[in-house]
Amino acid sequence: MKRSTLEILSTEELCALHDKVTATLAAKINAEKKVLEDRLAKLNGRLRVAQIGETPKRRSYPTVFPKFRNPEQPSETWAGRGKKPRWLTAQLKAGKQIDDFRIGLAA
Repeated sequence: MKRSTLEILSTEELCALHDKVTATLAAKINAEKKVLEDRLAKLNGRLRVAQIGETPKRRSYPTVFPKFRNPEQPSETWAGRGKKPRWLTAQLKAGKQIDDFRIGLAA
């Protein structure tokens, strides 16, 4: 539109034109963004996570065998990773040493 044409329009018409231009511009930007993302995914040789519909798989960690066992409840074990279990902290507060709970093979 020429400048003189815009000056003729009323405020309501200019607002409507602004809304229409903004919506059209947003749609075109989103379409171009999707095309560029698809091209990038194709260049990388992978599909986008959104296209697959699932989250990427996490790296698997090896199984860690337990190193400590509760003598009062043998099914309760701890591998030495993360926060100490309650049974172990209670025993340590009672004055026992952590090596008292170590499993024979891990010693």
